[in-house]
Amino acid sequence: MDLNLEDWAPLAEADTTERVPVGTVSTLEHKLETLTESMAQLSLAREDAGWERILQDGQRELTAEARRRNAELCRVYAIANPLIKRGLELRAAYVFGQGVGTTATGEKVNDLVQAWLDDPEVREVFAGPQAQARNELALGTDGNVFFALFTNPLTGRVKPRVIPFEEIQQQVTDPEDSLTVRYYKRVWARRDATGDEHEVTTYHPRYDYRPQMRQRYYGATETSTGHEIVWDAPIYHVKVNALTGWQYGIGDAYAAIPWARGYKEFLESWTVMMNALSKIVWQRVAKSGKRTAASSRRELEKIPGMAPGGSANATDDSKLEAVPKTGATIDSESAKPLAAMVATALGIPVTMLLADPGQTGARAVAETLDKPTELTMQGRQDVWREARRQILGYVIDQAVISPRGLLRGQGKTVRDGDRLETILNNEDDRTLTITFPDISKIDAKTMMEALEKADGHIPPLLLAELIMRALNVRDVDEWLAELQDADGNWLDPLQGVGQAAADAFRRGDNPADEV
Repeated sequence: MDLNLEDWAPLAEADTTERVPVGTVSTLEHKLETLTESMAQLSLAREDAGWERILQDGQRELTAEARRRNAELCRVYAIANPLIKRGLELRAAYVFGQGVGTTATGEKVNDLVQAWLDDPEVREVFAGPQAQARNELALGTDGNVFFALFTNPLTGRVKPRVIPFEEIQQQVTDPEDSLTVRYYKRVWARRDATGDEHEVTTYHPRYDYRPQMRQRYYGATETSTGHEIVWDAPIYHVKVNALTGWQYGIGDAYAAIPWARGYKEFLESWTVMMNALSKIVWQRVAKSGKRTAASSRRELEKIPGMAPGGSANATDDSKLEAVPKTGATIDSESAKPLAAMVATALGIPVTMLLADPGQTGARAVAETLDKPTELTMQGRQDVWREARRQILGYVIDQAVISPRGLLRGQGKTVRDGDRLETILNNEDDRTLTITFPDISKIDAKTMMEALEKADGHIPPLLLAELIMRALNVRDVDEWLAELQDADGNWLDPLQGVGQAAADAFRRGDNPADEV
C-alpha cells in the first residue's frame, strides 16, 4: 500500500499542547507566589533585615508630617498620661526649679541685661518661671523651641516670641554646607480686621546671619515676587536629641511613649481582673435535683443583702463556699519594669517617677541614682545656658548697633563673611556669668563651712554671690549690684557700717543708729 504524506499532514500539524484547567493554573500561581514570599523572608532573616531597616531609618531624618504627629502624640501624653506628665514635670523642676541667675561684668552691660530680663514681655516668654517651665516642657514633647527675636531697628529693643513648632515648615541652609542654616520658612495664619484668616508665608533669618546684601524677598522669579524675609525678627533655635546632620530635634517623651502605653494597658487589665474576681465570690456545690437547686438559689439571693457576719442555711446535699483565689495573679507590682523603661527614657529614677520610693525600692537605692540624674539635668541646663548666652549676646549687639541703643558708642562692628560681629570698647564687659543653683544634696551648713575656709582665697564679690546662693537668697543679681560702686568695684558692707558709725559719733549722734 502506498503512503501519501499529504494524507498524514493533519496529524503532523495537530496541537500537542497539554490542556490544564483554569482553576489548577490559579492554584499553581498562588503556590508559586507563596513560595517566593517564603524565600524572600528566609533571605531577610539570613541578612538580619530588621536591623538593616532600623539602620536605614536612623540615617534619615523624620519627615515634617512625622515630626508633627509625634509632637502631637507627646503633647497628649504629657497631659493625659500620669507617667509622662510627672516625668516631664520632674525634668523641668530639676532644670529650673531653683531659678537661674545672670550677670555681666561691665556695669552698663549688666544694667542692660537686668533690665531686659526684668521686662514683663521677656519674662512672659523667656525669663519668667512659668516661661522657663513651659519651654522645657516643649523640649520634652516637641524637641524644638523657636525664639523669634523681634527687634526695633531704631532703639534696639528686642521682644522674644515663641514660634509654634508646626509653623516652621523648612530650614534653608547654605548651598555649600547643609549644617549652616540661613533662613527658617514660617507658614502661619494671619487674622485681619474682619476676623478672617489668611495663610502667610515668611522667611526669618538665623539670629547671627547678617549678609552685606540683604534681599527683601526669598524665591523671587519673573512671575512671582516670592515671600518676605523678616530681617528684624531673626530666630534662635533650641533643639535636643538630634542626631548628626538632623535639622530638628526629637522630644524627650518620644522614646517613653510605648512603655507608658504598656504600663497603662497593664493596669487596665489588672483592674478588669480584680473586678472579675470580686464579682464571683461564692459558688454552690449541690447534688442534682429541682428541689435542691431551688433551695440553693434562694440562699444565694440572700447573700447580697447580708450584713457582715451573716449566715446562710445549707442542707445535707447542698452547701455554699467561697471561690478560692489560690493561683490567681493579682500583683500590680509586676508592671514596674514597664515604668522603669519610661524612667530610663526620661532620664529620671523610677523611684521618683512613681512617687513612692518606699514601695518600689529602698531609700538608699533611690539616692544612689541621684548622681546620674544630676548629670543628665546639668546637661540640659547647659543647653539653656547656651541659649541664654546667645540671645543675650544678640540683645547686647542690637543695643550697640541701633542709633538709639542703650550702648550706642560703647563698641564697633566688624564684618566676618555673612556675620556682623560687635566688639565692645572693653570686651570683658560683656562676659556673662549664668548660674544654675547646684541641684546636688549638699546641706547649707556644709556649704557655708566650705565658703568660710575659702574666704581670702577668692574675690569677695564672688564669695558674696556664692554665700547668697547657698542660702537660697532671691534676686541675687540685685543684691550684688548693691555691693558694687559705679565702677563695679567691691564695697565691703561691714566697712561701710563702721565708717557711718564713726561719722555719726563725730556729729554727736548715736553710732548704734547706723548699725
